[in-house]
Amino acid sequence: MSTSDKEFTLDEIKSHESKKDLWVVIHDKVYSISSFVDEHPGGEEVLMDVGGQDATDSFEDVGHSDEAREILEKLIVGKLKRTANDPKPKTPAPGTAQQASSTDAGTTLYALFFVAALVAFGAFKYTQGA
Repeated sequence: MSTSDKEFTLDEIKSHESKKDLWVVIHDKVYSISSFVDEHPGGEEVLMDVGGQDATDSFEDVGHSDEAREILEKLIVGKLKRTANDPKPKTPAPGTAQQASSTDAGTTLYALFFVAALVAFGAFKYTQGA
């Protein structure tokens, strides 16, 4: 069984909330972030506030870069084993929200292009009639 195959409950994760032993859950994956606390651009307080708990919403609210996500993947220690009493994160897993927003952006781009073409055509017709 590899490290990332180990499962931990939220109760087990709660005991890992000190600077030298700091775990968080993000999208049901468990990460040991102790080695990154001093390097975190947002400061150690931000990480200490979410240590030992599900930090999915906090992580996604900030809008972390792809580089931050790559660093995080190197710190994985296992998966969250959710129980019936565990709260579900409000933030969807990556890919779900990003796909919807990229579709919205594409639609907006086409709409803007269409409006710009109509304005250009109207301007052309206006100058031809004058």
